[in-house]
Amino acid sequence: MSQKDIGNKIPIYKLKAGKEVEDYYDEWTVENKYDKDMVDWKYSGPQETVNLFNKHISNKDIKILDAGCGTGLVGIELKKNGFQRFDGADFSQKMLDLVPENIYQNLFKIDLNKKIDIKDNAYEGITCVGTFTFGHVNPPALDELIRICKTGSLISFTINIGIYEEYGFDKKIKELEDKNSWKIIEFFKSNYIASKEVNAWLVLAQVTK
Repeated sequence: MSQKDIGNKIPIYKLKAGKEVEDYYDEWTVENKYDKDMVDWKYSGPQETVNLFNKHISNKDIKILDAGCGTGLVGIELKKNGFQRFDGADFSQKMLDLVPENIYQNLFKIDLNKKIDIKDNAYEGITCVGTFTFGHVNPPALDELIRICKTGSLISFTINIGIYEEYGFDKKIKELEDKNSWKIIEFFKSNYIASKEVNAWLVLAQVTK
C-alpha cells in the first residue's frame, strides 16, 4: 500500500517532517483521542510485540526501554506480563503526559532519529512499536537501539510493511546481521491495525555485538 493510499486511511502517514509529526501527535492527545482511536482501529501492535517478547524471555527482572512509548500502551502490556523494570521514551511530551501513573520507572523525551542520550549497554531489552512507519523513524535508529543494549538482549519491534523496502529497512536488517550486530529470531506479518487493513512486520532480534 502506497503512502498516499495509506495516508487516506491514517492521515499522520501523509506527514514527513519531524515537527509536523510531533504537532500532529500533540493535537491527537486532546480528550485522549489517540487511545480511543487505537481501540476503534483494533491496534494489536502492543499486545503482539509484548507477547513475542515474553515468549522468549524467562527473566522478568531485566531492564527494558519502551522506545516510542506514546501514551503507554506497550508499558501496560509489559506490566500485565509481569515485567517491572522498564522506562518509556517518546518525542511527544503531550503523549508522555497521558501515560498512566505507576507504569514506567522513568519517562523521558527523545528523538529516535538522532543519537540517543543513553549510555552504551544500559538496557537488557527494548520494545519499539509503531515508530518505524511513514514519516516517523528511519533505519539508522536500529544502530542506536543496539548500542544501548547489552549483548544477548532482545529487541522486539514493528515495521510498517509499506516502508520496509522504500525506507531501506530490508537492507539495514541484513547489514546488522552481516556485521554480527544481531541475529533475527522471529520475523512475521502482524495484522497491526486490522480495521484499517494496515500490516506490519513483527521482528524479534537478539543483540550479538
